[in-house]
Amino acid sequence: MKRKHQKTLEAIFTHPVSGNIQWRDVEALFMELGADISEREGSRVAVVLFSEVRVFHRPHPSPNTDKGAVVSIRKWLNDNEVT
Repeated sequence: MKRKHQKTLEAIFTHPVSGNIQWRDVEALFMELGADISEREGSRVAVVLFSEVRVFHRPHPSPNTDKGAVVSIRKWLNDNEVT
């Protein structure tokens, strides 16, 4: 895993939850893990990873992922033993 993706992963698992993780970095991490990402209606993005589909809202106008989404992503990765 590239250092950039490792830093994103570390930011996701940081306590307290970070509000400064850019969505494009999260998408890049998902793709590094083998995800298939597709656009949905509006700002929604479907991520197929670990044989599951999760739908996230792409943040706008700010590029930063909201804290609730970071917590959800953290739990999803942790449940699938990605740390």
